[in-house]
Amino acid sequence: MGQLKTQLENLLQLQAIDSQIYTLNDEKITKPAEIEVLRLAFEEKKKSLTLSEKAYLDAQKEKKDRELELGAKEENTKKLQGQLYQLKTNKEYNTMLSQIQDSKADGSLVEDKILEAMEKIERTKAVVEEEKKKLAEEEKVFNDQKKKVELEMKEIEERLATLSSQRQQILPGIDKSLLTQYDRILHNREGLAIVAVKDSTCKGCHMFVPPQVINSIQMYDHMVTCEVCNRILYIPND
Repeated sequence: MGQLKTQLENLLQLQAIDSQIYTLNDEKITKPAEIEVLRLAFEEKKKSLTLSEKAYLDAQKEKKDRELELGAKEENTKKLQGQLYQLKTNKEYNTMLSQIQDSKADGSLVEDKILEAMEKIERTKAVVEEEKKKLAEEEKVFNDQKKKVELEMKEIEERLATLSSQRQQILPGIDKSLLTQYDRILHNREGLAIVAVKDSTCKGCHMFVPPQVINSIQMYDHMVTCEVCNRILYIPND
């Protein structure tokens, strides 16, 4: 009787440690996901800057394209003007003047578009600078949050190492066959292998425990498990 009772007391100490280990391992598993959520949120915020930078580059390209177009229009106007004095009839002369005016008008329209592109460059540049400023602040927040989670992960690892050491100190006081049974139940029952019986109820599955089972537990001549959840049962000293 005394030996089994002592074994149960050792198992309860082990369970107290294992419960913490299971809880910490669950937390440990979620930490990388927390960092990934933070990273994805930060990457989403970077998209706004990417779009603004694209708009800025597009505006610069548009200005360059329009300037090339204007150069071609001016070259065409010069070419027409060069031909003007080679014409022999008034009709040809007037037609050429009309073409020159049209070419100049086209050039004027392109100049307007160049001015629009320049204004767009200024606007988008200001937006990019503002977005960069915001993103720098967001990056600091992200890095601070990431460091916080990484610190929590480190603390979990340190705590797990301590608990593992404490666990090893208890193991020699537990019969190997009993420990094997305990470990199997621990694995199958989400980190809870030994539970109390209170008010004729198993505190693992909250099902009724018959009086004869309670009597068997109190006899301490063999290990008793719950008929429903298969966890090891014990009666608290109080």
